[in-house]
Amino acid sequence: MYLLGIYFENAKKNGDGRFCFKKDRGKIRKWTRLPAGRSDRELLQLMALACAGDRFLRQPLLGLGRLCKNLDIPLQLEFILTTHYPIDGRGRVPPLLGSGIHIDQKGQVRGLTKKDCRLLPPGLTIRSPALGTGNSCYFLLAYGSELKHHDQTDDFSFTDLFFRVTRFQSLFNKEALVTDPVAFLTRLHYRGVLKSRFPAKWTLERLTQSFKEYLGIETGCWMEKRCDFRQEWARMRPWQHRAALPILDVARHMIDAFPGSGTPLNMPGLMLLDRPDRFCTKKGFPCWIKLMDLLLPAMQFVVTLSDEALLGFPNNTERRHLSLPVAAEKPRKKCPTRIPRSTVLLLDVDSRLPNLALMKFSRYFKEQGRRVILARRESFIKGAERVYASCVFYSPASQRRIKKLRDYYGESMILGGSGVDIQARLPCKIEKLPADYDLYPELKDRGIGFITRGCPFDCPFCIVPIKEGKTHQVCDLDSLLEDGRRKLILLDDNILSHPKADNLLEEMARRNLQVNFTQTLDIRLLDKEKAQIIRRIFCSNLNFTRRVYHFSLNDTRNLDRVRRKYQMLGFTPRDNVEFICMYGYNTSLAEDVERFRFLRSLPGAYVFVQEYQPISGGPPPDLTDFFDDDADEHINELIRIMFTQNMKSMEKYYRWLSKRYVQTFGKLHNGLVDTIFRYNCRDRKGQYIATMAETIGKRSRGK
Repeated sequence: MYLLGIYFENAKKNGDGRFCFKKDRGKIRKWTRLPAGRSDRELLQLMALACAGDRFLRQPLLGLGRLCKNLDIPLQLEFILTTHYPIDGRGRVPPLLGSGIHIDQKGQVRGLTKKDCRLLPPGLTIRSPALGTGNSCYFLLAYGSELKHHDQTDDFSFTDLFFRVTRFQSLFNKEALVTDPVAFLTRLHYRGVLKSRFPAKWTLERLTQSFKEYLGIETGCWMEKRCDFRQEWARMRPWQHRAALPILDVARHMIDAFPGSGTPLNMPGLMLLDRPDRFCTKKGFPCWIKLMDLLLPAMQFVVTLSDEALLGFPNNTERRHLSLPVAAEKPRKKCPTRIPRSTVLLLDVDSRLPNLALMKFSRYFKEQGRRVILARRESFIKGAERVYASCVFYSPASQRRIKKLRDYYGESMILGGSGVDIQARLPCKIEKLPADYDLYPELKDRGIGFITRGCPFDCPFCIVPIKEGKTHQVCDLDSLLEDGRRKLILLDDNILSHPKADNLLEEMARRNLQVNFTQTLDIRLLDKEKAQIIRRIFCSNLNFTRRVYHFSLNDTRNLDRVRRKYQMLGFTPRDNVEFICMYGYNTSLAEDVERFRFLRSLPGAYVFVQEYQPISGGPPPDLTDFFDDDADEHINELIRIMFTQNMKSMEKYYRWLSKRYVQTFGKLHNGLVDTIFRYNCRDRKGQYIATMAETIGKRSRGK
């Protein structure tokens, strides 16, 4: 995001007016310099308010009411921003937008509607910036002339819902604290040097080099494994403290804001600085400006400076420009709104894999000379003679989608699939047909289908015994691998339960096929011969990019037997062995922890968790005794169980468990919340805590 202009009425020092940044051939100045003074300091504050987001300005600490000149009327602030895709927006929107806010004498902030914006030039797209949590979108930093920092009191975990305010609060309040320099450097060193995390290492290297070159700070040991940053900070001179402090705060917030970037200091944004010449000595000021300019190549700067500092501003830096972003159009896959009357429309309602039933339907109609079109999810297309929809999952989202489709297509839509009727089957003449791979071109060289269907076990939560019956063969490899395919997505429910499983597996191994056993293998049915054959097969992930073995473990029964079977396969920590673990059905927390602890003890094993979703007419979850008296101890043990990969899947279980814990005990388990947000979506932690606090409040009122 860059700021292109602000328009204001009733500002205390500036009255009514505007400030627009000069544009030239799609570029703006990187550095905008203003003379020091109260009115220009207020101008910086108005710029900060414009880009901060009205939701984050509802903080009494900012004292915004004092910015109104006439207390009987509000301060009206309108502004023009240019956005960077995809940082500041996900949709197909113009990069230029206008918006505005209204601040009354009490400091109350309200966003302006399009109708309320009367200061902006005509023809401008007007909308409120979508800031989300306020972390990455519309990145803003602002600093007052005197900075104070935390000393062992800084919070790096986003527990404050309004953490965005800390990025500009010192411009309004000289008592506001910025980043603890020692704690930040220690954390950065741990991640970059000790854990070799590239963004942290790259940032620390940049800071190390620039601090030494431009500020004369001795950083020789900063990249070594042993470095005491409290001692390093104590060795610096007071002016070096002042000069380094805002830079470290900038680095901290840019790493936080752009966790997906390997070079976070190169990201765009807006920085407002009031009298940065006070951060260092007169002689060192030009070097400090050069440091900031090189360290932050895509940042727009607006600074107020004394007359002396304006004269000493580096000429080369003053002439730098930034390219304005242009509209980034994502290619849109257009689904026709009307098709010829004789066309057959196939609707894939919710499949995560190519829908085999629809592929067979497509073959059937194409052999009749009919035209076939595939549409997905909620597609409303006029003109189809016949509409066949397939729904795989009996989930609330799928049922809502089906209702909308029925309302639109009415009786012309024929609906099937496990999510609608688990006993309905394709007509035999269609079932026997080979699949039409042209319907899903993304399959490319991958085959998909069943060799066997059915399962000998009668698990009450599973549709297979009802829908498919006992295990029986329905196809062979030659039929599934037509046109020379050598990769197979195998949909078999329990292939190891078939009497000829050894022969079927042996043929896969002999033909050097890559096979994704997407429904997992039943480890209980392994013997030494099957284990040896499976190890010879290139068992793969769904994209066929690496070797992965898939099993499942839904309870804690017969864990010793599972271990013995697992040992037959001879896995090592270098292998990738994924266990699908269902939760939320009938296991207790203690059993879940036992299950995860057991899997962590198996070399190469990791988990992929799936929440139980009842099938139509299936048993509801039985979690009556999910928690026992040792719930906290179980959770403490759970969050210490760390798998070598796919921990993001475990976060799904953690979130489910955390919500259930709040509903049961009326409080948060802080260790569990910290674990949920340790690595991913860290900026949403405060929002999550606030949401759970509402749940706790409702529970208390209900009692």
